[in-house]
Amino acid sequence: MSVKVKVIFYSLYGHTFRMAEAVAASAREVPGAEVELSQVAETLPNEVLAKMGAVDAKKAFAHVPVADPRKVADADVIILGTGTRFGSATAQMQAFLDATGPLWSSGALVGKVGGVFTSSASQHGGQETTLVSMMTFLFHQGMVVVGVPYAEQRLLHMGEITGGTPYGASTITDARGGAPAFRQRARHRNFPRPPCHSDRREAGSTLNRHGQHLLCPDARGTISK
Repeated sequence: MSVKVKVIFYSLYGHTFRMAEAVAASAREVPGAEVELSQVAETLPNEVLAKMGAVDAKKAFAHVPVADPRKVADADVIILGTGTRFGSATAQMQAFLDATGPLWSSGALVGKVGGVFTSSASQHGGQETTLVSMMTFLFHQGMVVVGVPYAEQRLLHMGEITGGTPYGASTITDARGGAPAFRQRARHRNFPRPPCHSDRREAGSTLNRHGQHLLCPDARGTISK
């Protein structure tokens, strides 16, 4: 049985877009996964984007289709990614989430799997608060929330400044919106891919990019490995 995965992102300079590509690539390694990559609609006018130096950067992912909030429920797994804005999600991502009210009213996302990822322009740029604030959307929709378990040992790595949190994948860029100041390590590539199918009858384990098992309760409430 196939698992439909939607990776939905907002990116201004392309860093979150590259993370989204890596998350989607990892998800495609799961047998039977059908992965769709899309971006939320831009709300800033072109003249503002030009002043921010983002016009050329956004051309690199202009080919990615714009996500339709009405079709989010078509997926079994929804993975959301955005940069930080003062410790919270961008207005563009928030506008997209706000447009899913009809799905909340109908309970269309209840039981589906959700996760989040982010990037920031400084080491203490609000990554964890951004991820946790995005999770409130998942909880209100009744979704099963997945983070990055400490089975990913590089979360404990202190040898250099990197991204990565137990709440979701992350990376650090420079404050000017240019090339990442710190190499985007494979942290985001270890993003947990669908740990269980929304049908629950087919729930079981999956493998992340580095072969670590993720555990998921099966239909009988036991743990599959």
